Amino acid sequence: MTSTNPTKSINEGGEDKISCKLVSEIIRSRIQAENARFHANDNISDFIFPGELETLEKEVATRVRDLLKTLLIDIDNDHNTQETAERVSRMYINEVFKGRYHKQPKVTSFPNDKNLDEIYTVGPITVRSACSHHLVPILGDCWIGIKPGDKVIGLSKFARVADWVFSRPHIQEEAVMILADEIESLCNPKGLGIIIKAQHYCMKWRGVKEPDTSMINSVVRGDFRHDPNLKQEFFELVRQQSTVGKNY
Repeated sequence: MTSTNPTKSINEGGEDKISCKLVSEIIRSRIQAENARFHANDNISDFIFPGELETLEKEVATRVRDLLKTLLIDIDNDHNTQETAERVSRMYINEVFKGRYHKQPKVTSFPNDKNLDEIYTVGPITVRSACSHHLVPILGDCWIGIKPGDKVIGLSKFARVADWVFSRPHIQEEAVMILADEIESLCNPKGLGIIIKAQHYCMKWRGVKEPDTSMINSVVRGDFRHDPNLKQEFFELVRQQSTVGKNY
């Protein structure tokens, strides 16, 4: 199978023994050897070696093909689904779940030479994720508020990091915390606030099928958490930036 890699081990008699493992098994073994986590919303790019992502893509396509066959879809004769497995595999690894398999976009920070201490907000930033319970879309908006510390980053970088974090299976409550951790590590702000407003297709498309229901959650840290006036200013700026009546 194209998704196997040869590995060499020593058997009890001291002789070389060649075995073939799926690339997913090889990567998983690496992660487990380091006692690292690989939950749905974790980034595992540090454990993926050059060339393995392409091999993993082929392995995933094989599994998706099996899924389609199990769903009794005639992928051999149905022209609409003959290459669906390959499309789905590429989509998961390189697009909708890329935040798991690809490294964080390069973000350069700059010294806050002017000692800027006024807060600013960036948004709405469109975020796209997937519910880790049903693997259906979560689509929404994100606002990020910053009270600068010693370092600053470009505005566009907030959008890139948000996209990278949200491009994983998530529950929204955890996604906002992970994004906050990443931004703090990049620019160490004195104050940080994030608001997410999103619609979940596990509620729109299935289940209760409520088309207009959204979820809003937030996290505030540093000065935003300890200064009520600053926190209120952040929420007011976000209110002014909010897009009324946007559909997802």
